[in-house]
Amino acid sequence: MGLFSRIVLALAIVPAVTSAAEPQRGSGMFESQAELTVQNRIDEILFAQWKKSGIAPANLCSDSVFVRRVYLDVIGTLPTADEASRFLADKTLDKRHKLIEHLLERKEFADYWTMKWADLLRVKAEFPINLWPNAAQTYYRWIRDSLGRNKPYDQFVRELLISSGSNFRVAPVNFYRAIPSKDPESIVRAVALTLMGERSDKWPKERLDGMKAFFSYVGFKPTREWKEEIVFFDFAKAIEQLQGGSQQPVLPDGTRAGLSPDRDPRRVFADWLVRPDNLWFTRNIVNRIWFWVMGRGIVHEPDDFRPDNPPSHPELLAFLQKELVAAKFDLKHVYRMILSSTTYQLASIPGNGDTTAVDHFACYRIRRVEAEVLIDALCQITGTTEKYSSQIPEPFTFVPESQRSIALADGSITSSFLEMFGRPSRDTGLESERNNKPTPEQRLHLLNSSHVQRKLRDGPKIRKVIYSNRRQDQIARELYLMILSRYPTDSELKIVAEYCRSDAVQGREGFEDLAWALINSAEFLHRH
Repeated sequence: MGLFSRIVLALAIVPAVTSAAEPQRGSGMFESQAELTVQNRIDEILFAQWKKSGIAPANLCSDSVFVRRVYLDVIGTLPTADEASRFLADKTLDKRHKLIEHLLERKEFADYWTMKWADLLRVKAEFPINLWPNAAQTYYRWIRDSLGRNKPYDQFVRELLISSGSNFRVAPVNFYRAIPSKDPESIVRAVALTLMGERSDKWPKERLDGMKAFFSYVGFKPTREWKEEIVFFDFAKAIEQLQGGSQQPVLPDGTRAGLSPDRDPRRVFADWLVRPDNLWFTRNIVNRIWFWVMGRGIVHEPDDFRPDNPPSHPELLAFLQKELVAAKFDLKHVYRMILSSTTYQLASIPGNGDTTAVDHFACYRIRRVEAEVLIDALCQITGTTEKYSSQIPEPFTFVPESQRSIALADGSITSSFLEMFGRPSRDTGLESERNNKPTPEQRLHLLNSSHVQRKLRDGPKIRKVIYSNRRQDQIARELYLMILSRYPTDSELKIVAEYCRSDAVQGREGFEDLAWALINSAEFLHRH
């Protein structure tokens, strides 16, 4: 059969699947009827605010929704059919808590969150960042190692700010190398955006000028090694300018700081920034984590703190800040609190049909999965690989086809799929650089491209399921588990059986069409 005919036939399956994108309240497929209970202080704060505002929270999400959601949100990886079935069969009361703890320790946790940080820190070898491949790889490995060891966040930031040395050997100095223009004002803008969550183009000129003094003595010099660069404290320049009465440095809170030629001013700024009582520091990271996990920041956009953009839930933001400090800047503690809350585990269906409930975190925010997560999921389901390339063939730009997209170190190494589906270019460090909005081009690619078609037709993992000797209903159940992390409903099984018996379908061809329909469903393409 031709591809067009297969698409037309597969549309018979799609309605039963895509109806999941707009489910009705009380749907057992997506909701649990368990009573909503307060799990921690996050729930206490939000439950009280919902009650005060007359907002009915969503029901708790079902186990099948939770297992898929938490895998995607914590490790950027779809659960396998075996992982999903084991969780669904588990009858213990604390199984969600145990799964959260398990995922926080998976190696993919470091892979996925390094991807997020590499976007913010602009880990990219080529134009316009120009770290070059050696430095990009060094920087990426340092970030991943820091997250893998759960390095305290204050230590992580301090190393970014004060390190000196070769950008090939002292990885954190690439924080300065990854700023396209290395003048003090550009450095201040990068520091403010990445580490304080503020866009300094909206600052008063006095604040910007006062902070520039802390970064006026960052020096850069080449070595004899190709494209290596040394980042250092320019002691000679500091003596000359400080003795000449250069501008007095002023911290963002208005405090004047004294500088001396024998001490790197970056250390003075770092000492101020990472103090436990510095709200400029703690609010940024807990708000970013909330945004990454929940889909919307308490301050939104998450890198746009300013007086006229106040937090939607100031008490919640203050609580998370205190928890971070009490945990000695252990970021996993913040993830754990959010993931373990009833708030996080709510269904995506508003409690009273009020669409504004999602902005109050009274239901889970539906959003499309990232480009890297989506292609990794397609490869996992089918047992196939992807090809990645860089425009400039330099060392480290060769990537094995078995490489997962969430673990790509260099933003210059890409594919047409990643670019089409909104992977950020890593040029600015802004969260908004990632574009997860669906486009007609994306839909056509999933519906009608030879790229996706080959994966479904030739993928060894999915072929093993489709062409096994099991009954039709067993094959259908396995495909649903592989792709949607749930079992099919009786009505879906009935549609599949009728479709596979039709005269237009030959042999196991109907199950290829079923897999095609499932990966084109809104349920597969979105976190929900």
